Amino acid sequence: MKFSEFQLLLTAGESSTVEYKRKINNPEKLAKEICAFANTKGGVIIIGIDDDGSIKGLKSEKSEMDIVEKACNFYIIPDIQAELQLFDIHGKDLLAVIIKEGTHKPYKAMSHIEDDKVVYQVFIRVGESSVPASSEMSRLLKSQASDKPLRLSIGDKERRLFQYLEKYNRATVKDFSGLVNISKRRAEQLLIRLVRAGVLQINSDTHHDYFTLI
Repeated sequence: MKFSEFQLLLTAGESSTVEYKRKINNPEKLAKEICAFANTKGGVIIIGIDDDGSIKGLKSEKSEMDIVEKACNFYIIPDIQAELQLFDIHGKDLLAVIIKEGTHKPYKAMSHIEDDKVVYQVFIRVGESSVPASSEMSRLLKSQASDKPLRLSIGDKERRLFQYLEKYNRATVKDFSGLVNISKRRAEQLLIRLVRAGVLQINSDTHHDYFTLI
């Protein structure tokens, strides 16, 4: 990343692809955010800056870099290779953690330990937040990574869905399931196929996922 590009990130503020951190000391928490960027559109985590944009700088660049490396290599599966760059802003060092959109989705970050077993969870970016992915979003990420050819046929269920979307603009898995009287699992599978085919778009908010026509 060029210095001019980095300056633009500082000017623009936080977004779905930019996160500010004053400091980091928890690789497990950082892993969830790195994972979210890799599962979505990629992004940059800037360390040494407050949420309000004030420059604080790094106390120990080696310590911060070690935490990033640990988060990427031990708390995420499959591993993510983040690019690390240091920038001097007004005599204070800032660390840019650059995460590209992944090619082996879905990436999972360590969530918690249950019955002496490590539980991993998929995270995505929604606005300026990193949040757990819903089951349908996780399935979509997995299906997008598949090399299998997609076969799609439009039948009565799909036509009724399109009519519903034209009237109400959005539909959830539950809406579609009830509309055509099929299981939620089957409704989810059909919706994901339509997303992969470029007919629908999946949208996430802090409460649930919903589908819209493209």
